[in-house]
Amino acid sequence: MKIVIADKSHSIYAEVICDTIAEAAKVRGTGIAKRKPEYIITKMENGNAVIALEGDKFAGFCYIEAWSHGKFVANSGLIVHPDFRNLGLAKKIKKVVFDHSRTKFPDSKVFSITTGLAVMKMNSELGYKPVTFSELTDDQSFWKGCQTCKNFDVLTRTEQKMCLCTGMLYDPEKAETTKEVSHNYDKKTWTRLKNLKQSMFLKKEKKQN
Repeated sequence: MKIVIADKSHSIYAEVICDTIAEAAKVRGTGIAKRKPEYIITKMENGNAVIALEGDKFAGFCYIEAWSHGKFVANSGLIVHPDFRNLGLAKKIKKVVFDHSRTKFPDSKVFSITTGLAVMKMNSELGYKPVTFSELTDDQSFWKGCQTCKNFDVLTRTEQKMCLCTGMLYDPEKAETTKEVSHNYDKKTWTRLKNLKQSMFLKKEKKQN
């Protein structure tokens, strides 16, 4: 298994990457924004993606997006092919793409929005902290990317203040100037956080109606 920075030669995997992301969304029943092969290829050509391969077979993928003129970057589209799941591959890909982001965009804040408990835990281990959406990029191009997510109506009704996703942020300035103890939360902790978030949203919806 090799995990490398993707380039133009990996464009042959763009279609299967998009299909794998789309299929994962159906199976999980969660909000995952759709991607098009052309967009994935652009990321590869710009050196803003990481791909995992077992020989010539696609195993996993993730890419980098820069927002607000490089003030923020996001590691998006993390996916592992079904044949390679439950092997710890997602965590390895996440680490490689995070390190690549820090190298290519050293002054940028790295953020993530996700409904996945596993991704939340991985983010936490890398130094991300849970934050409100107001602390993330205000670049509307990013939020428009959520339009293909089934929960987009929630985001619009709350004026981008909250959704079923949890926002997480790695701030390099704080990481370098403080000596905070890293908190690695277990699955139960993230489950409670997710349930609390959904409960707060439902109460707000009920009150408004």
